[in-house]
Amino acid sequence: MADSLKNAALTALRLALRPLVRILLRNGITAKEATEVLKQTYVEVSRKDYGVYGRPTNSSRVAILTGMSRREVKRVMDAMEDGEPVEIEKMNSATRVLGAWHTDSSYASTHGHPEALVFEGSQKSFTALCMHYAPDIPPTAMLKELRRVGAVTETTDGLFQAVMRYYIPNSQDPDAVLRSGSVLEDIGNTIAFDLARDKNSVEPSRFEGRATNANVRASAARKFRDFLEVEAQGMLERVDTWLSQHEKSSESSRPERRVRLGLGLYQIQDDGKDRPDD
Repeated sequence: MADSLKNAALTALRLALRPLVRILLRNGITAKEATEVLKQTYVEVSRKDYGVYGRPTNSSRVAILTGMSRREVKRVMDAMEDGEPVEIEKMNSATRVLGAWHTDSSYASTHGHPEALVFEGSQKSFTALCMHYAPDIPPTAMLKELRRVGAVTETTDGLFQAVMRYYIPNSQDPDAVLRSGSVLEDIGNTIAFDLARDKNSVEPSRFEGRATNANVRASAARKFRDFLEVEAQGMLERVDTWLSQHEKSSESSRPERRVRLGLGLYQIQDDGKDRPDD
């Protein structure tokens, strides 16, 4: 039983790594560099998930769990401390600003359409929006980034209009590559939680499902994409509205813990290709 589980886990690893390796190869990441990141991740997860009384696991236990020597564990930990922090918060803040622009009645119409805003000078301005939903990022920098990716445009009378609800960097942009890892992390965390969950636990499993059919006509692929653009986008917008309605107010005096909740939808297409046609 133990051997079959290990073999299944290794096969699952290979399946999960294939799209990641395609991303890495396209961005010039060698196997040696990827192996170093894998070691760092083994150390990071083992320290965080296998600690006692909320404290990180010590180096000796990390070495036992990972199969690495204590000297190698120390080297990896030192390298992690010297590394640059991952700037995923910038993307989260951009999406938060765009989402609020569509849902907050101070910046959107009753029908959920974002209003055109002045940059600053009034309560209903882009600066006020950013200061409320992304206070750690300068409004000028946020506007520049949202305009760069085409999420915001400037009208002829000098106002700024949101034309996207979500922040999606341009393909092969550094932020787009970083976002790909964040998306895969979200999917992986849900699967890992459900696999590790005690079946007798009172806490339910996290939603994860697929709708696939291996017999679809290839000519229907574009129609399916158009179908998803309407149906899936509508679903995401309804979820986004629900989440906004259940946010913890910054003015609330209740000592309630905050959690990150959300839903991810993605198109599945397996036609033997690993990249779009030129």
